[in-house]
Amino acid sequence: MRDNTLDLIGNTPLVRLAGPSEEAGCDIFGKCEFTNPGASVKDRAALYIVRDAEARGELKPGGTIVEGTAGNTGIGVSLVANALGYRTIIVMPDNQSKEKMDTLRALGAQLVTVPPTKFADPNHFVHTSRRLAEETDGAIWANQFDNTANRKAHIDGTAKELWAQMDGRIDGFTCAAGTGGTIAGVGMGLKEFDENVLIALTDPHGAALYSYYAHGELEAEGSSVAEGIGQGRITGNLEGAPIDTQFRISDEEGLHWVARLLREEGLCLGLSSGINVAGAVALGRLLKEQGRESPRVATILCDTGFRYLSTLYDPAWLEEKGLPVFDWLQADR
Repeated sequence: MRDNTLDLIGNTPLVRLAGPSEEAGCDIFGKCEFTNPGASVKDRAALYIVRDAEARGELKPGGTIVEGTAGNTGIGVSLVANALGYRTIIVMPDNQSKEKMDTLRALGAQLVTVPPTKFADPNHFVHTSRRLAEETDGAIWANQFDNTANRKAHIDGTAKELWAQMDGRIDGFTCAAGTGGTIAGVGMGLKEFDENVLIALTDPHGAALYSYYAHGELEAEGSSVAEGIGQGRITGNLEGAPIDTQFRISDEEGLHWVARLLREEGLCLGLSSGINVAGAVALGRLLKEQGRESPRVATILCDTGFRYLSTLYDPAWLEEKGLPVFDWLQADR
């Protein structure tokens, strides 16, 4: 039994993924972050950011939390805010899934949508959210990208949970970066237990971090439709992240695993999870090449696929984006 609803955040299950494990020739595990109350890994950061603002005296009773987000952090913030008596204003790019927008409205958040644009543009959703926070009485700006309370949620929570769930036998961890809080925090936390745990960035096309960690330069290549991952700068959460190696994963590779995990293992996930699993398979193979015996790799299953019914699970949308349509969706047409 939990004492209150916020205690439902974290302590998510860990599952061995049969298909990826067979493909990699080692054990691949997925942290089921879709079991959080807001159905994503971002609940963890939301809770820590809000509690940190309270502890510093910035967020006072009846106040407002403003955040710029691809959606999942906004959902997490809204649920935490509801539980603690705060209002929320969420700023999102207008190309994110309809399901996320509908969810935020249903949770009572004030939703502001803006056209997607580069971070250097003052109308970017992050800068818009900062201005709204400055203009709103009694408001704080969550600032998930540069607020290191985000990665602390994963140092204190996710990393310790993984270490315990895997009985201290973990050879590698990988995931994609959006804010960078998850990979930095889990990486830092796991390295405290064992410096030999290999931390790998799994980067989608269109992001610049693969190039940064491989060659020292922030250069993007290609594009991705994945929501919530992909970064073009070193955020506050990524500063000092212990990244040992990196993989670049295409949307097609990610969708391959989204399809297999649904059809073979009954997990309905978003594209970021598929990209993470593809990275975990690559990391498992790398560890075997390096001579590690029966390596064990963990990754993040970020959120539920039910949040993308109008995109990833819509054959017309997939065709429009030039992506393969799942065979069972073809059969229904």
